[in-house]
Amino acid sequence: MNESLNESKDLAAEKLEDLEQSVEDNATEEKTMDEMMEEFEAMESAMDRDAAMAAASTVPVAKKRRNLARGNAISGLIFVSPFIIGFLLFLLYPLQLSLRMCFCKVDAIPGAGLRLTWNNYDNFNKIFRVEPEFLQYLVEEMKRMALFVPGILVFSFFMAILLNQEFKGRTIVRAVYFLPVILASGVFVGLENNNALLSSIKDATKADSSLSSITTTLEKILLTGETGNKFFQYIIDIVGQVYDIAMASGIQIIIFLSGLQTIPPSMFEAAKIEGCTSWESFWKITFPLIGSMILVNVIYTLVDFFTRTDSNLMGLFDRTLLQRFEYGKVAAMSWVYFLIIAAILGIVMLIFSRRVYYYD
Repeated sequence: MNESLNESKDLAAEKLEDLEQSVEDNATEEKTMDEMMEEFEAMESAMDRDAAMAAASTVPVAKKRRNLARGNAISGLIFVSPFIIGFLLFLLYPLQLSLRMCFCKVDAIPGAGLRLTWNNYDNFNKIFRVEPEFLQYLVEEMKRMALFVPGILVFSFFMAILLNQEFKGRTIVRAVYFLPVILASGVFVGLENNNALLSSIKDATKADSSLSSITTTLEKILLTGETGNKFFQYIIDIVGQVYDIAMASGIQIIIFLSGLQTIPPSMFEAAKIEGCTSWESFWKITFPLIGSMILVNVIYTLVDFFTRTDSNLMGLFDRTLLQRFEYGKVAAMSWVYFLIIAAILGIVMLIFSRRVYYYD
């Protein structure tokens, strides 16, 4: 009886211990879960705090970028505002009036100004079918453009590379090569055209056959045969116009120089360390990085060439306007010439802009 009682007590004690242990385990688990929840809430608050700090730091940067872009836009608008104001005040009305004149017969009435009578496309019919000189001079101008513009670009690029080298007296030489810009101004052009000494020297040079005999012989040798005749003729024509090309290359040389000086010297040093030759550096570094300046010079040279006042086409405009007083006809010629120039500039920009490399 006593033994069975003792066994019952021991069994009850074991169950009590198991119950206490389970209670302690449950309490520990609850404590662990509470700690995990506290740690998770702490991590979540830390992440929210970091996100808030990142957002707070991003907002000023984005705001600064917007302010910088807005400031650049305002600065650009201020720079072009004189042209915009001048265009609206002085060019807009003459442009629309000349466009109306293209489709009208214009008569000058003494004391009453101009009288415009609508005649549809009669002015365009005259310049394309009746006026023989307009298309002839227009084609000649296109041919001269194909000759002069590449020659000016190549010459100015070559001289800019030479003037960008390190040598003594570089500043003086640069000033000398900028002289064509001054000499190309109206005063110096007039002095050159009216200078009897220069004219006599030019006539004497043309009259002396011995001076041109070597050039003529070389030209005959190069043009003998069928291979490369057009190319050699093109080169000879450019060489024959080298004076005019040099006179028109001053601004282009300066633009190319400014572009060459923006290329970091570290690029050439790295290329030299890698074993790159000067020829390879020119085609892999210099030429691609100067592409934007090439585009600028192409546009400038085209506009400068087409707006020269000493061409036969401009002379035809002057005669039609100032001697014949055919306002509608000269307006039609001008608009056709303008549209052709705009089309050429658009094609050039479309071709070059896709091949221009811009770097920061």
